[in-house]
Amino acid sequence: MKIREATAEDWQHIWPFFRAICAEGETFVYPFEPSAQEGRATWMEQPPGRTVVAVDDAGRVLGTAKMGPNRPGPGAHVSTASFMVDPAAAGHGVGRALGEYTLAWAREQGYRAMQFNAVVETNARAVHLWQAIGFEIIGTVPEAFRSPAHGYVGLHVMYQKFA
Repeated sequence: MKIREATAEDWQHIWPFFRAICAEGETFVYPFEPSAQEGRATWMEQPPGRTVVAVDDAGRVLGTAKMGPNRPGPGAHVSTASFMVDPAAAGHGVGRALGEYTLAWAREQGYRAMQFNAVVETNARAVHLWQAIGFEIIGTVPEAFRSPAHGYVGLHVMYQKFA
C-alpha cells in the first residue's frame, strides 16, 4: 500500500465509498445523501490542509484521509484529520496506515497536537484504533450524534499531544 496526495481524478474513486459511508449514517456528521459536488467540497482539502489516498499496487483507492488545522487563527497550531476506508478494504490496515501518515504529516508541518472533534462512541473500531496509536478520549458530548442503529449516542473528542 502506498499513500500519496489525492488528485482531482481520485475523486471518482473516493465518491462511491464516501457516498455509501454517508448513507449508512453511523460514523460522520455529514448529510446522509450529499451530492458529489457537496462531498468533494467537504473532502478535498485546500492548503494548508491536504487530502491523501491509500492505493494498492494496482493503483486502486483503498481509503482516504484529509488533514489540516483544527481551527483558524489562534487554534491553528492543533491539527485535525478525518478518514474513510472503502468497506471492501476494511480490516487490512488501511485506517491505521492513514492514521500514522496523518500524525507524521502533522508533526512535519509543525503542529503541536492532533484533535478529533467528533468520533462517534459506537464506532468501536475507530475508537480502538485511535487509542492504539496514542489518542486519548478527553471528553464525550452526550447524545450529540443521532445514529440510525443506536439512537442518540455520544461524540468523543480525542487528542494526542506531540512531544
